[in-house]
Amino acid sequence: MTLVALLTRIGLIIGTLLGVSTLAIVGIPRLRRLRRTGRSRLWRALPYLVLLGTVLLVNNQTREFVPEVSWFLGLDITGAIYDVEGTFVAWVQGFATPELTAFFSFVYIYGYVLLLTFPIVAYLALDDQRPLREACLAYSYNYVLGLVLYTVFIAYGPRNLIPEAVDSLMYTNWPESQLLTSQINTNTNVFPSLHASLSVTVALLAVRTRRSYPAWLYLAVALALCVVTSTMYLGIHWGVDVLAGATLGAVSVVAAREVDVVALVQARTDGRIARRGEALWERVRRSRR
Repeated sequence: MTLVALLTRIGLIIGTLLGVSTLAIVGIPRLRRLRRTGRSRLWRALPYLVLLGTVLLVNNQTREFVPEVSWFLGLDITGAIYDVEGTFVAWVQGFATPELTAFFSFVYIYGYVLLLTFPIVAYLALDDQRPLREACLAYSYNYVLGLVLYTVFIAYGPRNLIPEAVDSLMYTNWPESQLLTSQINTNTNVFPSLHASLSVTVALLAVRTRRSYPAWLYLAVALALCVVTSTMYLGIHWGVDVLAGATLGAVSVVAAREVDVVALVQARTDGRIARRGEALWERVRRSRR
């Protein structure tokens, strides 16, 4: 299977899961209001979406040379992690069955993407846009801090350090998944687990919005727990990586609430960026008439 075919299949499955979740949890009334007010809401959220998009782009562009910087710094903590937890991941894999492997492989890819994408849609549908702003900020802080830690520390996953004890279960069950993971990560980038940090982030944000989306709270927490477990079950991350990731997620959520970098930049520029953006948008609207 080619990468394009794999991405197409993933896109179709994620689109279906996201569509069903949106209809069931967000609901038709909110979606109708969103249809009427979506453009203005997107415009207000645009600076935060641009920030998140910029962070994702920087992460993607720096993926190739980050390991080189890590090796230059030479802080390999793989041995220290193994000294702390030993063969814990191998013990987790002791419960492996074909059914569990298929389930956790599905959760690691599809459940994780659903966790990250659903809040953007759901929070955009809320009249109060603070949850959407905080979600974009929290995601951004996760990726920025994660990139810093990936750059500073070298850490190999358990399937790389102790292959005689830990199997690469996802690659065994779903070989083509290597096409995807090879495009977004390297073997030395396991500390902390961004799967864990972002899953915890989404779960904590779901707690804050539980009055608006009570069903999402239960689904988000369940999915987050499954994703966190899958990272160890599949032999990708150590337990230490997961704990560090959970801490990073909690810190990012607190930072998103307390430190709004977009608002700070807008305040420092006296709203000039926002006014220029509004003027540009107005010219685009007039050109369409």
